[in-house]
Amino acid sequence: MPARLTPAIDDTAGLNALFTAVAGEPVIALAVSGGADSLALMVLAQRWAAGLSGAPKLIVYSVDHGLRPEAASEVAMVLQAAKALGLAARGLAWTGAKPATGVQEAARIARYRLMGAAMEEDGATVLLTAHHLQDQAETVLMRMAHGSGIEGLKGMTDMAEIEGVRVHRPLLDVDPAALRAVVDGAGLVPAEDPSNTDPHYERVRWRQAMPQLAALGLDAGALALFADRMAEVDAAIAQMADGCFTEIVRLDGFGAARIELAPFIGLSPAISTRLLGRVLNIVGGRQKPRALGQVERLRQTIAESGLAKATTVLGCVIRIKDDAIAVAREPGRSLPADAVLAPHGTLVWDERFRIVNASSEAGLTASVADYLPRHRLEEFLGFKVTAPAEAIRTAPIVRDAEGGVLSLGGWSFDERIKVQLLID
Repeated sequence: MPARLTPAIDDTAGLNALFTAVAGEPVIALAVSGGADSLALMVLAQRWAAGLSGAPKLIVYSVDHGLRPEAASEVAMVLQAAKALGLAARGLAWTGAKPATGVQEAARIARYRLMGAAMEEDGATVLLTAHHLQDQAETVLMRMAHGSGIEGLKGMTDMAEIEGVRVHRPLLDVDPAALRAVVDGAGLVPAEDPSNTDPHYERVRWRQAMPQLAALGLDAGALALFADRMAEVDAAIAQMADGCFTEIVRLDGFGAARIELAPFIGLSPAISTRLLGRVLNIVGGRQKPRALGQVERLRQTIAESGLAKATTVLGCVIRIKDDAIAVAREPGRSLPADAVLAPHGTLVWDERFRIVNASSEAGLTASVADYLPRHRLEEFLGFKVTAPAEAIRTAPIVRDAEGGVLSLGGWSFDERIKVQLLID
């Protein structure tokens, strides 16, 4: 396997290469826990910005999760180090009761939400995190062990959205030893989180196994190169699946989908699984976009034996009808409550429809259509409706204060309302 190039981080060209993806952002947030990796991110970002004319403003966020008594002093250390570098910094705290299980995942969600809220207040448009080469390798190993598909095996991407926060990982190709050297050279003493060496956590167990794997040639660089190649394969499959989506999938104004059965079965499993997953994601309200196993099993059943009766998967009702796979939103599951549309406001309804109140009028309400009779529905639309009953029942309907219907599903009957089905 060819060697994988490691970026330089000790000169101007190397720093510019690290941060080029965010060079045009006016305000950039940095997630800094106080560990060696995140302190190195802070030092490198400050050096990069210091060498620019019209540099972006950098804001450091450090979160006390309330899980260890040392955390408060670690946040204080980060704030002091940031101040010494001339950077703005804020300490954030995760307060309230903590879960008995799944603490790390809950802390991760809380951390991103706290920083996302702070970013909104401060005008920051992107959050930088210090995930590095070793983190990427551990992620790939864990996903392999869990049976992830190609989309998962590409590992972490340099750009992502997490809990509604736009995240950039500039250090994914950097060895953590190089980051430790940056911190030592800056005269900083990083905090040591005991959870990073606790074998109770799966990531730590893989970290501890890495030296043995490296001795067999499967080091962090090799795993990262594997992730790069999986990303290329994933992009190729996505491109082909998108083309097939355009050809054989039809979405209606109720948010239901029809997939032509014969061409679907003729596709390779990788492409048809990706296409089916996209349809389920759109129609089902994006409930579990990474539930690959369920999508694979459904695709296999359709391809090998068909569906004898309607089945439910990921918030969708799926049936075979008229030589097509009909997919509709499942009624009664996680459907949104009634929502008031603010004047000139926008509402993303059930993660499926974008509804815009184009007027200054208050009192417009979006709700589930539920049991609207077909004959009444056809009076509104002016044509015969063949959509599945579930799709009609789960479509959004917007009414004004007097109960007048302004829109139904993707159809608007009044200039005050604009509706769009979300397909990406």
